[in-house]
Amino acid sequence: MIKILFVCHGNICRSPMAEFVMKDIAEKNGLTGYFEIASAAVSTEEIGNPVYPPARKKLAEHGIGCAGKRARQMNMKDYRYYDYIIGMDTSNMYLMRRICGNDPDHKLSLLMDYTDRPGSVADPWYTGDFDETWDDVKEGCEGLLAYLAEKGQLE
Repeated sequence: MIKILFVCHGNICRSPMAEFVMKDIAEKNGLTGYFEIASAAVSTEEIGNPVYPPARKKLAEHGIGCAGKRARQMNMKDYRYYDYIIGMDTSNMYLMRRICGNDPDHKLSLLMDYTDRPGSVADPWYTGDFDETWDDVKEGCEGLLAYLAEKGQLE
């Protein structure tokens, strides 16, 4: 089982979008049993809050639900538990390293690193552009799946 944790600032927009998009991609490819997928925040600001309504709406437009998801903060136990801890931007990565005590097991990465255009996932909290975020998240998750397949982890 490949355990993936997606991480963003508050765990109400980008990381839950990545969590549920990755779950949807895995299901559509008959790979659900290969994965345990979750998401978390680097901050405490949104703990307990549901997915931000425009993010829920964007997922729903693509037939993806996220009912019951509540924001939580990542912790050191997550570092020990998950195989891949994937941030949405460099600020997330900085805070992920602080929470995890750096990255001795090389588990931390950025979602867009699995694409042909490394960098940050667009943050809709500031831009209001959930279409751009959707495109980044979908491309990143598809790239992650291709990466895992290339590594032979889906056999």
